[in-house]
Amino acid sequence: MSRIQATLSALAEQGRKGLIPFITAGDPAPELTVPLMHALVKGGADIIELGVPFSDPMADGPVIQRASERALANGVGMRHVLQFVKEFRATNQTTPVVLMGYANPIEHMGTGRFIDAAKEAGVDGVLVVDYPPEECQEFAVAMKEKGLDPIFLLAPTSTDERIEQVGKIASGYVYYVSLKGVTGSGHLDLGAVAAKIPEIKKHVHVPVGVGFGIRDAETARAIASVSDAVVIGSRIIQELENTPRENAVQAVQSFISGIRQALDA
Repeated sequence: MSRIQATLSALAEQGRKGLIPFITAGDPAPELTVPLMHALVKGGADIIELGVPFSDPMADGPVIQRASERALANGVGMRHVLQFVKEFRATNQTTPVVLMGYANPIEHMGTGRFIDAAKEAGVDGVLVVDYPPEECQEFAVAMKEKGLDPIFLLAPTSTDERIEQVGKIASGYVYYVSLKGVTGSGHLDLGAVAAKIPEIKKHVHVPVGVGFGIRDAETARAIASVSDAVVIGSRIIQELENTPRENAVQAVQSFISGIRQALDA
């Protein structure tokens, strides 16, 4: 059982919901990435999604696009992201870390080399936004052989056929994109999410995390009532944008702590 699977199984046994925050590696500054990861854990994160900066993050809205631009301007690439995970692992061997990004940086490194390096660094799962399930069977198999979980996205527009394809190869959890559009956009329709989750669970036998558009404790708690975990990204990036760097770590910890309290209430 992977670290991700063990974490989500333990939460389910306790009747609790997972909290999966996202930050972009290298934003707002490379030296803050590892302290921010630890702050997320102190605030109550169960799994960390760490964004790999990319020049054309097509699924991401303006907030996360800006985070990627800042990280790239700071010179942060895949090698640095893996080093951040390694540094985090020096003092945290329990919290799962999922890399979230796009195919280009992985293929530039070479998929086999990337998987080996990710495993060595202490990564637990990888979500590649532009790897559709029907085109990455080999990648998913190679990941699982190294004990890593391939994570996949599903959306309101996902057909039963696509959901079934994801169900065959996904492990760890699936990330249900609750909105049509990019990250941080639109208004969440809880009823629509509640209706879609059972459709997904007919074919997918891993926990379902829901993200895109979760901006506060009230929304997080509502989404948690119909899912296994909530994913929060753009709202955390905004917190970083609106806070002086010297206060960034504490601000993020406080924000996540508020979400954690709402989920456990």
